Amino acid sequence: MNISTISFDGDMTLWDFLEVMRHSLKQTLLEMQERVPTQRVTELTIDEMIWIRNQYADEVKGKIWNLEEIRMGAFERTLEHVGYPDKNLAAHLNTIYRKHRFEDIELYPDVIPTFNVLAQHFKLGLLSNGNTYPERCGLEDRFDFVVFSQDVQVEKPDPKIFEVATQQAGCEFSQLLHVGDSLENDVAGAKNVGAPSVWLNRERISNNTDIQPDYEITTLEEILAILGL
Repeated sequence: MNISTISFDGDMTLWDFLEVMRHSLKQTLLEMQERVPTQRVTELTIDEMIWIRNQYADEVKGKIWNLEEIRMGAFERTLEHVGYPDKNLAAHLNTIYRKHRFEDIELYPDVIPTFNVLAQHFKLGLLSNGNTYPERCGLEDRFDFVVFSQDVQVEKPDPKIFEVATQQAGCEFSQLLHVGDSLENDVAGAKNVGAPSVWLNRERISNNTDIQPDYEITTLEEILAILGL
């Protein structure tokens, strides 16, 4: 391989998004249950909150790109769901969610050691459909380029977001190795533009799709062997 640049997905690749998201929703739900005097809020679950958020995100897809705006709208929708519409309270809940969402995030333990080695040999980038910017998770100054779908208004696996990444990195698609946990977004997205891909399969799940990565790993450290480091 003639690799000069490595791009990484964020959520579930560099940090456990699902864990920190559910933790943040739990704290928000506790606050909501203290402030909202309805029976329905006592029965509300985190899974319901996630469903409401995803439903709202589907409704505004292509219209609202900023994920924090979507989360805010989801809290407004949640309060309507429990019979207590209140935009000011939704904003308060959003603040609590954001505090825990970004202050309580933890990197996987293999991230920093792997980056320390790779940074000596390659340009590193963050290519994400999420909204955890490097300074929010202890990775400031770790990347040569950062591309978020909400900023460029196109999501992986769309080839355009990979085009933006290579333009910022100053490399060709064939020189970009993309690493991520999603077969559909990361692996297929990279293959669509002719970039080699690494599927990070931390949970060792079976690949029952037609999408085949160039490499499959279970920890980030395994990238070092792939690259001969």
